[in-house]
Amino acid sequence: QVQLVESGGGLVQAGGSLRLSCAASGPTFSSLAMGWFRQAPGKEREFVARISWSAVSTYYTDSVKGRFTISRDNAKNTVYLQMNSLKSEDTAVYYCAAGSVLSTLPSRYAYWGQGTQVTVSS
Repeated sequence: QVQLVESGGGLVQAGGSLRLSCAASGPTFSSLAMGWFRQAPGKEREFVARISWSAVSTYYTDSVKGRFTISRDNAKNTVYLQMNSLKSEDTAVYYCAAGSVLSTLPSRYAYWGQGTQVTVSS
């Protein structure tokens, strides 16, 4: 069983930065693929970024490429999402997820955190 706890969300002005963290418990973190997803009010949960267990492979949705960076520290059982040049359309609840398969699909991730709110004011 893997438990995930996100932190680092908050209110930021457009153009600002935030770094989200996702702390994982359980012995298998270093073998899991990790993803970040987000859900805005009235919208479906959407893929943001994902990273392989070794951190060799990363992938981003087009709207965040060049602005967001996903990384992980397996020694700390933590995955990060550095978000720069934030826009109002980035406002959402951000979730981290863990799974055995590297994917952009929410259904492929078995474990989810509770989410952290990111609000970008224009």
